[in-house]
Amino acid sequence: MADRPPSEIARETLKQLAIRRLQPTPDNYLALYDEIAETRSPQPFPEGPLSQILRVLPGQTPAQKRLLGQFERAIIQKDWSSLQSTMVGYANLGLNPMSATATPIETAADAAPPAAILPDEFAQLLARLVDNVLPALGDDDARVIEMAQQLVTFLREPAPPISTAQLMLGNFTYRLSFATEEQGAIRSGLLNLLHMVFENIAVLSAEDRWLQGQAQALMAASTPPLTLRRLDDVQRRLKDVIFKQAEAKARTVEAQEQMKEMLTTFIERLARITASSTTYQGTMERCADLIGKANTIEEIAPVLQEVMSATRSMALDSRVTHDELQDLRERTEAKRAEVAKLQEELDRASAQARHDPLTGSLNRKGLDEAMEREIARSRRLGSPLCLALLDVDNFKTINDRLGHSGGDAALVHLAQVTREVMRPQDLLARYGGEEFVLVLPDTTVESGVAAMTRLQRELTTRFFLQGAEKVLITFSAGVAQLADSESSADAIRRADQGMYLAKRSGKNRVMPA
Repeated sequence: MADRPPSEIARETLKQLAIRRLQPTPDNYLALYDEIAETRSPQPFPEGPLSQILRVLPGQTPAQKRLLGQFERAIIQKDWSSLQSTMVGYANLGLNPMSATATPIETAADAAPPAAILPDEFAQLLARLVDNVLPALGDDDARVIEMAQQLVTFLREPAPPISTAQLMLGNFTYRLSFATEEQGAIRSGLLNLLHMVFENIAVLSAEDRWLQGQAQALMAASTPPLTLRRLDDVQRRLKDVIFKQAEAKARTVEAQEQMKEMLTTFIERLARITASSTTYQGTMERCADLIGKANTIEEIAPVLQEVMSATRSMALDSRVTHDELQDLRERTEAKRAEVAKLQEELDRASAQARHDPLTGSLNRKGLDEAMEREIARSRRLGSPLCLALLDVDNFKTINDRLGHSGGDAALVHLAQVTREVMRPQDLLARYGGEEFVLVLPDTTVESGVAAMTRLQRELTTRFFLQGAEKVLITFSAGVAQLADSESSADAIRRADQGMYLAKRSGKNRVMPA
């Protein structure tokens, strides 16, 4: 059979299709041809069915999108190995870690050694870690939450085997990596949208220095890394911007309506003057014509009477119009003064912004608001709250040697290092000149002194560079823990006393108050 020519096999195949009354489809023809030729033809690549599968596969998460792209490329290239690895990837996304807990059946001849047990304390720590990770992921990925709950339940069982824990942790972290990647992409997208809104506010308020300054501050405050306190600051600033924009819009609409009203009145007065002048001119021309035709004094007398009456009426209209235009002018001046006053108020609001323009730290107003908030939080939770007041050592010498621009750059360097070294929840404020205040929540006076000492050590490793010159910046500081019912002003006063004691003790020191 194998030596028969293909044409003969093809004729026999067609004959068998007719004899067996089969549909003349490509599949039936190929099956009969292989049967007669006693061979097996290579199977065609199922591109159509695989494309249908491609259309229904999920592609919401970054991991699914990546696998979907691999699947599509494998179909185009007709690559079975790539298809296999892609399907394995999809299967891994849906692995059930609890299936790994099944106990293998052992035979008496081939008994496995007892499984290693995970220490109970370590298992509890892992369970607590998984519990703490879940709130950051939200409720978007139900599969991750289910795997986490199963893992926590398993870890809290007595004597969990290490091998099973390792497998379940591996599956959970694999799925968690995709969930965190998606959360990061969502967070980045939301921040970009937020920046676009703030940029739009800045563009729309180009002529309003206060609103533009607030929009710039909002963009800076919403730049990563974010903290709850920075988000709180963004919220407060955005409320201020919304309030000021609403107020400015209302005042602008009111001013526009009043200006339209005054302009309408002015046009009406001009029209009235024009009409009155036209009427008067017509009367004068008519009277002049009558006088020219008069032959006697008696004929001229009524005409003169009409001329005098028209003149008096014209004078009266002019006087009334003059008074009305004078009133309109006074109202315009009043409106101009009101707009100027509004601009002065906005300028004062700009001067009272919460951040120091040089160092980017809080200013006095921002410090007062932060202290009010932190004191309320400290007393509500019963947690300690510390204040540290630090003063740059020998700042006058730095200013004299490097100039005022160099001194300003030194203050910026100090503020930058402080923000990098201290905790995200610690707040830095410029108190005046070369003095700064650090607000340290949840900190005792001993921990506050240790934190200031660490900052001093860090400053010694980060020289301030001014041109080719390296300058070592040091500071003296006093630390005060807020007492019950003590005001922020009293605590700062005590910290100030500690700072002066540190100065008298040789500078570059930290003293508790």
